[in-house]
Amino acid sequence: MIYREAGEYKTSYDADSRTFPIKFDRMGYYTAMAVAFLVVPFIINDYWASAVAVPFLIYVIAALGLNILTGFAGQVSLGTGGFMAVGAYACYKLMTGFPEVSIFFHVLIAGGVTAIVGVLFGLPSLRIKGFYLAVATLAAQFFLVWLFNKVPWFYNHSASGQINAPERTVFGIAVTGPNTDAWAKYLFCLIFVVVLAWIARNLTRGSVGRKWMAIRDMDIAAEIIGVNPLMAKLTAFAVSSFFVGVAGALFFSVYLGAVEVGEAFGIQKSFLVLFMIIIGGLGSIFGAFAGAAFMVLLPVLLKNILVGGLGWPTDLAAHLEFMIVGGLIVAFLIVEPHGLAQLWRLAKEKLRLWPFPH
Repeated sequence: MIYREAGEYKTSYDADSRTFPIKFDRMGYYTAMAVAFLVVPFIINDYWASAVAVPFLIYVIAALGLNILTGFAGQVSLGTGGFMAVGAYACYKLMTGFPEVSIFFHVLIAGGVTAIVGVLFGLPSLRIKGFYLAVATLAAQFFLVWLFNKVPWFYNHSASGQINAPERTVFGIAVTGPNTDAWAKYLFCLIFVVVLAWIARNLTRGSVGRKWMAIRDMDIAAEIIGVNPLMAKLTAFAVSSFFVGVAGALFFSVYLGAVEVGEAFGIQKSFLVLFMIIIGGLGSIFGAFAGAAFMVLLPVLLKNILVGGLGWPTDLAAHLEFMIVGGLIVAFLIVEPHGLAQLWRLAKEKLRLWPFPH
């Protein structure tokens, strides 16, 4: 078998602590990156971009952000949809107010604005936790949606109440607006996913991530050994909200193009991202990718197989989707709380020890 550690000697601390210690994993990672950047842009079409690739990439960013807050720092949040709305509306105001600035900076600044808002709504975490913190973030969700609905300045006094993304280009190639090619939208989102996933991986493996996990496991003990709970919790809210804000900005500007806050960023969006990290795996970078892939691909598969292949009614397929997701959430919480990421780790461990897996 080629999936072995034997013969792979580690002669430095960097080699010992690398993300992919086994050569087979590293080759798989490099292959996936090569396919994502050098193959997919040439074969992707509008259907696959709008139905699978672009929403998957955007939801990965949102799931990474929520996983940092909930999975690594242990702070429960039900306000993801509202924070995505902050990123979307901040990006819209920047795009319309500063048309000469690159869309890259608009998305990043929108993430920064969301980080500030996230810190403000994260202040209750210094005094409350668990169910009470979940209710506080749920209140933030409803407040933010109400705010963007009731203050016309946020949608530039539009009669419809919608916000529409103007066309913006990167190196002369349109990435927002009605004339955007599928490969351009895909690559634009992919760059953000790769960079933010790299940042998340390094943060969670460094001293900041260890402080988050110490607060998650036992906040009183963490404070005793020198972890500042105020800084740990607020940095978790800030980083998480930055990721979610970037996801919201991309969701509005690149994916949908026009949104109404109640429909696009309602409470169902918060639960959708939460289900992603529960099914994918709390406290895992890979879990964000696995959960987003599952929640994006499941409706597409059911629609193509049940509706397109077997002729089932669309509403019946939608109800079946809810039943499958609900059943899986209950099953994962009972049987495997660490989700698909843990199943993937167990499968690799058995393969590494084959033919004598324990």
